Amino acid sequence: MTTVLIVDDQSLQRFGFRMLVESQDDMTVLGEAANGGEAVRMTAELRPDVVLMDIRMPGLDGIEATRRITTAGNRTRVLILTTFDLDEYAYAGLRAGASGFLIKDAQPEELLAGIRAVATGDAVVAPSLTRRLLDAYAEHLPSGPETSDASPAADPRLTSLTDREREILTVIGQGWTNAEISARLHLAESTVKTHVSRVLAKTGSRDRIQAVILAYDTKLVRPS
Repeated sequence: MTTVLIVDDQSLQRFGFRMLVESQDDMTVLGEAANGGEAVRMTAELRPDVVLMDIRMPGLDGIEATRRITTAGNRTRVLILTTFDLDEYAYAGLRAGASGFLIKDAQPEELLAGIRAVATGDAVVAPSLTRRLLDAYAEHLPSGPETSDASPAADPRLTSLTDREREILTVIGQGWTNAEISARLHLAESTVKTHVSRVLAKTGSRDRIQAVILAYDTKLVRPS
């Protein structure tokens, strides 16, 4: 049973989401929150599998609520809702630790599939779209001194990676799927999956989306 916390400042919107989620045999709603502060508190208390998070709310917004939830160290994953697929809110939500995002006018079956995917550890948005987002909002990336080509090796998040795993992280950051990695690097897809799992574990990335962001942050991948 997948447990869900619904966060939205519109009561009618929350009601609609609840009706949809509870129509499914494998899902249940643990609670509803009308703002980010309530979302953080209720997530700590209820520990839902998935938080369905609105972005723009009074008080603590969905971005900061997502950041606090994902840094708390529990297993809860956040699926954010936004108005447009390539906007700054989606970008900020992913960088805050969300496991994906959906457009608010998504079809009911898309929302349900997204909740299920996030609950099992998959990313809802394709890494290629994550890269497009990062490229579009590259000016918001952390600024710092100019980095040499060799400098990513010094980042503590990368030091435990083998050369092959570092290569895998780089192409994940470039938006390659497992099938593309398999074909282009001449590896069995099962081997690719093993490498990807090790990369996520060693770098502390919650999912593939966070690995894409890590590749940008460490300059393994640069905006195109």
